[in-house]
Amino acid sequence: MTDAWHWKSACEIRDAVQGGAVSATQVAEDHLAHIDAVDGQVDAFTQVWRDKALEMAAAVDAKAARGEPLGPLAGVPVSLKELLCTRYGKTTCASKMLAGFESPYDATVVKKLEDADAVFLGKVNMDEFAMGSSTENSALKTTKNPWDLTCVPGGSSGGSAASVAAGECALSLGSDTGGSIRQPACLCGCVGLKPTYGRVSRFGLVAFASSLDQIGPLTRTVEDAALALRVISGKDPMDATSADMPAADVTDALTGDIAGLRVGLPREYFTDALNPEMREKIEQAVDVYRAHGAEIVDISLPCSNYAIAVYYIICTAEASANLARFDGVRYGFRHPDAKTVQDMYVLSKSEGFGPEVQRRIMLGTYVLSSGYYDAYYLKAQKARALIKKDFDAAFEQCDVIAGPTSPTASFAFGAKSDNPLEMYLSDIYTISVNLATLPGISLPCGLTDTGLPAGLQLIARPFEEATLLKAAHFYEANRGFDMGRPPIA
Repeated sequence: MTDAWHWKSACEIRDAVQGGAVSATQVAEDHLAHIDAVDGQVDAFTQVWRDKALEMAAAVDAKAARGEPLGPLAGVPVSLKELLCTRYGKTTCASKMLAGFESPYDATVVKKLEDADAVFLGKVNMDEFAMGSSTENSALKTTKNPWDLTCVPGGSSGGSAASVAAGECALSLGSDTGGSIRQPACLCGCVGLKPTYGRVSRFGLVAFASSLDQIGPLTRTVEDAALALRVISGKDPMDATSADMPAADVTDALTGDIAGLRVGLPREYFTDALNPEMREKIEQAVDVYRAHGAEIVDISLPCSNYAIAVYYIICTAEASANLARFDGVRYGFRHPDAKTVQDMYVLSKSEGFGPEVQRRIMLGTYVLSSGYYDAYYLKAQKARALIKKDFDAAFEQCDVIAGPTSPTASFAFGAKSDNPLEMYLSDIYTISVNLATLPGISLPCGLTDTGLPAGLQLIARPFEEATLLKAAHFYEANRGFDMGRPPIA
């Protein structure tokens, strides 16, 4: 059904609602019906807020009826990752530890979406506490890739990516600590934007690793990602790490003009670790820039090989500190058999947290412990500075860096879950972007021979999302093919 609203972009829906061609209620009802039709197979949604969605849509329609100007996301159906605090519904982080938890406040990004007249359809699945690359670590359900239901959707924002790819929403908010927006966007064939650290408020985001986490959109098009960033970005007094900058009005940057653009290709990204078919797709994408006059520059990021080790020291250390608050005292799971304070801590955390979360807490506690702090955590922070220095030097030669998002396309359930190191390597190309606090985006660049999406990653200087989105939008408009829709459609 080519005219179904659930396959329209956020910008198309916004324009139609603002122009009176369709009501927000009609759009919401169409998406809810589509969720009913396909989510039994995809399992992206953990909570479907039918009543809330129709209430928000009716409020948009009433606003239009009064002749009031509508917001920039008028009537756009949105899904929210399970770690974004909302007063409505539950905020579980896909963990038994927070089963049934009701937040007393909304995250700043949630408020901004509501103020922009978006319509919330509900919350979507994720790896528990955002720790994973396949969404197999969820305590709630197993989300499937709409392109192949036997394959993972990526992670940790797998539910966000799957909900967009399956046409269940036009926009989803995820979080990215080491690739958790970009990698699932790649595997599910949608656009995933990780903004510069500090560009978007983290207030109301349940923290995994506070120096790495960043909220961002997953969308159907680059234009939608630019629109979403404009809405959710900006200084927030509730977040001390939020940059003192106005909202990023980057939609004007999508000009289609890449005159003088310099595209850097890191030689470290094109090794035997990259699947040959994925490499071919990336090289074809780079050829689009080359054919339209962009300068292709050979660059080096020599410290990239340390990124995985550095990341899994820093992120586990921060996770160990952040997750200490889930002690079963004030909120969260408390084991019914606990008789003493020590029992409460040990039993509650042992049963409340899943295996991957426990693994990372133990790793983080170890690297922060007396006698090991300097050898691991301090050394990792020094190496992180070197990784950022590599990017600084590279950006003296180029405006954006291009490469793969993931070393492979999506993989079958269970293929990597028994080997944590192999799973961690799924994020080998995305992790360094978080370590260096840079903006990055993944966008579809074709399908493999088995019909699974490949993703092109672009990276830019801090707070240069305008340049990043301009380059991404140009490729999307000139790649010469349409990605089509997943078979689930």
